[in-house]
Amino acid sequence: MMDLTVIWAAIIAIAVAAYVLMDGFDLGIGILFPKFRVGRERDAAMNAIAPVWDGNETWLVMGGGGLLAAFPLAYSIVLPALYAPLIAMLLALVFRGVAFEFRWRDPNHRRFWDFAFFAGSLVATFAQGITLGALLQGIEVHDRAYSGGWWDWLSGFSLLTGVSLVIGYALLGAGWLIWKTEGPLQADARRFARPLVPALVVAIAAVSLSTPFLEMQYWQRWFVWPGLIVAVPMPLLIAFVAFMLWRSIGRAPDSHPFLWTLGLFALSMAGLAISIWPWVIPGRVSIWDAAAPHSSQVFMLIGAGVLIPVILAYTAWAYWVFRGKVGDDGYHAHGDH
Repeated sequence: MMDLTVIWAAIIAIAVAAYVLMDGFDLGIGILFPKFRVGRERDAAMNAIAPVWDGNETWLVMGGGGLLAAFPLAYSIVLPALYAPLIAMLLALVFRGVAFEFRWRDPNHRRFWDFAFFAGSLVATFAQGITLGALLQGIEVHDRAYSGGWWDWLSGFSLLTGVSLVIGYALLGAGWLIWKTEGPLQADARRFARPLVPALVVAIAAVSLSTPFLEMQYWQRWFVWPGLIVAVPMPLLIAFVAFMLWRSIGRAPDSHPFLWTLGLFALSMAGLAISIWPWVIPGRVSIWDAAAPHSSQVFMLIGAGVLIPVILAYTAWAYWVFRGKVGDDGYHAHGDH
């Protein structure tokens, strides 16, 4: 049934996916930041994301705002359940953004701002992973309201998803630096990417094997016909993409490690979508239960129809303008490298 509720679910899912893929690499660079040499190497890593990092977070705002507007019931349940990790994520993103700007304007305390950039990136990523794990493991709902406790979000599974996302973002960051830099920084990024590939594959396997035991619907979705049609080839696809990623790290073209890492994320998000559809709170609240009135969805869809193309246009323009590599002087040079 392709109705407005499904369209809005798709819009929010795309916004969240865009945030993970686009902000993931700059958070990953922050996670790897202490590994880079102080001076030009750290400056070049910063400059590799400086033109786009702020715009990437537009998708987070759109995903959160869209959830409030299109699925207010889900918003009113999810926020009380996940206040702690969500607040930690937002504070870390603020701290990280301040550090990004002040490390250039306050060179006397650059060591502190570098640490703040790393810590903000790590905490924000870990909190996002915990949020995903807590949502997957289930949220207690009674009479259309959250009925669980303050610490329900904290579990072994949510910690596993938190660590997994840290590994994934770090690999995205390394792939971006392989693509956008050259010289010693690029060599370091290749070196960091090597152990992160098997680590991410192990993390994906651990999360994937744990998920079916959280909710009966996950088990039925993957291991009962016709779910087996997807469950059987998915590990083979992940293994193939991981192998191609491993091969690409030491070879040209430089863009391939990043693109293959995006492939691993895309497969993981496809598996997530298959697991939870059509629930916005798995096993408790469906997208139709949580949806705003039809007239509200129509009104918002008109606005989204105007704003989304604008966001896509300025995002594409920013990436196109800064499509070259970052030189030692911090400026992007166009052309082949």
